[in-house]
Amino acid sequence: MPATPTPTVLTARALLLDMDGTLVNSDAVVERIWRRWAERHGLDGDEVMKVVHGRQGHASMAVLLPDRPVEQNLADNARMLAEETADTDGVVEIPGARAFLAALQGLPHALVTSADVALSTARMNAAGLPLPAVRITAESVGASKPDPEGFLKGAAELGVEPADCVVFEDSGAGISAGRSAGMTVVGVGPRAVSHEPDVAVRDLTQVRVEATADGTIRLLVG
Repeated sequence: MPATPTPTVLTARALLLDMDGTLVNSDAVVERIWRRWAERHGLDGDEVMKVVHGRQGHASMAVLLPDRPVEQNLADNARMLAEETADTDGVVEIPGARAFLAALQGLPHALVTSADVALSTARMNAAGLPLPAVRITAESVGASKPDPEGFLKGAAELGVEPADCVVFEDSGAGISAGRSAGMTVVGVGPRAVSHEPDVAVRDLTQVRVEATADGTIRLLVG
């Protein structure tokens, strides 16, 4: 996978972290559940998988079944969230995630995920990762990524200006949301590269975190 060829130095006052594909590899369960959903609705599974990463489930359904009532999408989404929360088989950390989160202890950072509280808790626990103290989940926002609302709320919760935040994301929807929020975006993993993040890394082993005396977070990326 192409990635930033030489280390890039970024500075931030806070980091905003996506979960699925960024901290946690949940691709196995996402594939299982969404391909079953695609089959039930007579849709091509490969095409469905191009849409669903990064978005809340009902937002993906609205793209894939544009004529279906919102209420039906929300009900379907609730059932799928329950399925996803119960299925953690194959959920593991993205390489380097545990050390990365440990390095952020005491520094301003937040989880900004399209998962709800139950799902984000289940997946972080399954991967053996600590949950950040500040979490923006599906319940926190009125609009799913690629809308920037979640990242802007994360910045506000931390008391940091959007321009002083660095986002870590893997999906097109998430990268677009971070960019729309006016933030620098580090793309993590193979999905990220084609969506032109500011910097791209294979995984979180390619990120080093340093705290400076003035409270700035210094990132060596690549």
